[in-house]
Amino acid sequence: MQARLHARLNRRLQDESGLSLADFDVLVALTDRARQDGGARMRVHELADTLQWERSRLSHQLSRMQRRDLVEREECEDDARGAFVVLTAQGRRVIEQAAPPHVEAVRELVFDGLDDGQVDALARITEIVLGRVGR
Repeated sequence: MQARLHARLNRRLQDESGLSLADFDVLVALTDRARQDGGARMRVHELADTLQWERSRLSHQLSRMQRRDLVEREECEDDARGAFVVLTAQGRRVIEQAAPPHVEAVRELVFDGLDDGQVDALARITEIVLGRVGR
């Protein structure tokens, strides 16, 4: 189910916005940061931790996104080895356009087929599994 849902959402997102789910995940993390503290930037290692990605995967993803002007990297003044990932104006425009149809796709493919009791059960099951994974 997870693989098929991921593939379907990825295809739909790419068709509608030109973004992959990986692009979307990075942009969401950066816009979430902007909502929290007003700055749409994160340290690379912090973004990798947030996404639960290996650094090499994130590095390749960021390179692809930089070429499309969705993000940029800034050197960290405090740590010469560190860098920030920064959401660009283009990245903000793209995520703002892509998010509503993507949310609708998730709703359509997952939640519209479930009644309230099933949604509650899914939430409980998810919490149990995440609790076990987090150990």
